[in-house]
Amino acid sequence: MPRKFIRKFLPDPHKIRDHKSIKMFGTLLHEPNLWHLNRRSIASAFAVGLFFMWIPVPFQMALAAGAAIIIRSNLPISVALVWISNPLTMPPMFYFAYLLGTWILGVNEMHFVFEPTMDWLKTEMLIIWKPFLTGCLTLAIVSSALGFTSIRLLWRLAVLRYLDKKKKNRR
Repeated sequence: MPRKFIRKFLPDPHKIRDHKSIKMFGTLLHEPNLWHLNRRSIASAFAVGLFFMWIPVPFQMALAAGAAIIIRSNLPISVALVWISNPLTMPPMFYFAYLLGTWILGVNEMHFVFEPTMDWLKTEMLIIWKPFLTGCLTLAIVSSALGFTSIRLLWRLAVLRYLDKKKKNRR
């Protein structure tokens, strides 16, 4: 069953509850549905995590945790998926988002060199913000929808295989 496979990789709920960026939710973290492993909660967690991995803010984990609490999806998976966008993967991901945004808006791509400084953010980001955020939002929505649908389908296939295997073993 998918539940057994997923459970192997999940951290201890107590460790997650004590994490500094999630601790602010306090007693809301004691909701049992946030820790359940079922098709709906896992698919929703993928939707939340894959959506917020494309949002270019420094507190993605807290946003994903808040959304997971609101829609009662699996909290650990929602938060863990945000880490797909990490300091190594962010530059190519966000550059791709910018390129997609320029294509969607029909504007010319501007050539720029990224510098991790406040001065660069004040000058260059003011120029490229529309295509960048358009691309990020588009990829967030598409990733979220694909993640949700894929998990629902994969879970269903796994259950059907399990039932078929069980049926064959009875014979």
